[in-house]
Amino acid sequence: MSVLRIEGGRPLRGSVRVQGAKNGVLPILAATLLSGDVCLIHNCPRLTDVDIALDILRHLGCRAVREGECVIVDASCPTRWDIPDELMGRMRSSVFFLGPVLARMGACRLSYPGGCELGPRPIDLHLSALRALGAEIDEGHGRLECAGRLRGAEITLALPSVGATENAMMAAAAARGTTTIVNAAREPEIADLQGFLNAIGADVRGAGSSTIVVRGREDLHAGEYTVLGDRIAAATYLAAVASAGGEGEVTGVDWRHLSTVTAVLSEAGCLVYSSPSAIRIEVREPLRAVRPIRTAPYPGFPTDAQAIVMAALCKARGATVFAENIFDSRYRHVDDLVRMGADIKVEGRVAVVTGVEKLFGASVRAADLRGGAALAVAAVGAQGESVLSGLEHIDRGYADLAGALAALGADVRREEN
Repeated sequence: MSVLRIEGGRPLRGSVRVQGAKNGVLPILAATLLSGDVCLIHNCPRLTDVDIALDILRHLGCRAVREGECVIVDASCPTRWDIPDELMGRMRSSVFFLGPVLARMGACRLSYPGGCELGPRPIDLHLSALRALGAEIDEGHGRLECAGRLRGAEITLALPSVGATENAMMAAAAARGTTTIVNAAREPEIADLQGFLNAIGADVRGAGSSTIVVRGREDLHAGEYTVLGDRIAAATYLAAVASAGGEGEVTGVDWRHLSTVTAVLSEAGCLVYSSPSAIRIEVREPLRAVRPIRTAPYPGFPTDAQAIVMAALCKARGATVFAENIFDSRYRHVDDLVRMGADIKVEGRVAVVTGVEKLFGASVRAADLRGGAALAVAAVGAQGESVLSGLEHIDRGYADLAGALAALGADVRREEN
């Protein structure tokens, strides 16, 4: 079993370059199926979720190899249209393959996806979008059987779901006719997928707004694309400096993509300086509580940053209220933060964090991806040593969390027990 040993209690000082975005690269890898050719994906992070996506592509008959931070996918001759339960169960984002496989092969068979247990995350919006495009979908016994010749349509999403927006975009890119997606998600990763689809010859416009128009094309081709920087990883490293004090720089990310996070850190007393490709943070005095933080779809405060920022504010003077409006079970990190000395009260979707003078090192375990990162953020600002286990969750979204924190000046090492 792997663990992180983190000796906290000292200010950080350093610089770290952010990896490619986990939430950006996974749909892009799925979309390589549509090209029918060879695609080069740059800035592809070394994550277990990426490994699973590559395994799915190989299972489908594609050639997928990694060369450093570049992944090469040859999707010229896929041979299968099913994804086995073992692969689907390892990653919730495996649902991204539904649209591309159906559009490319005319059929798709898969089971319901796995992933972090953050409460109900039904894929009904994905299915209704594909049905609008002409797919026939049979649901039964935990499996999906999909078939049909896709054609353009107007899709109105009941909620601005990121995954449903991306699945609809990919399927529509290879469908006949024009598709309009109304109430689309607006996250930066949506624009990144649009960039890749257009790089392989698609005609997709409007990403970043609530209406996306896709003109389907059958002549998609080879392409090369660089994945954007991971805004949630960037938020994690900024929060680590806020937790421990000191100063740090995060590069390789667009500051506009996490402006709601940096606004909270500024309100808490951090000095934040942003430039086109870097964010610098300085912490010169104890943090203070901030106004209520409510998670919301982009451009609101990201649910993926909720636990991370909560960890940074555990020592802030006063009380901060968090309202989690996206997922039901996103406070699983709280018990371990309390074990480290935090004062946090949870009732339903609301958590109240009353700042304490000190946190203390403890043995803690990640229960999910972002909750695990939050425990690391708390540990660098705690007195004494923390031992963080459950790294299989963290490895899904952070290419080298220990290395990144060490680059910022933290005393952290990864050990195999």
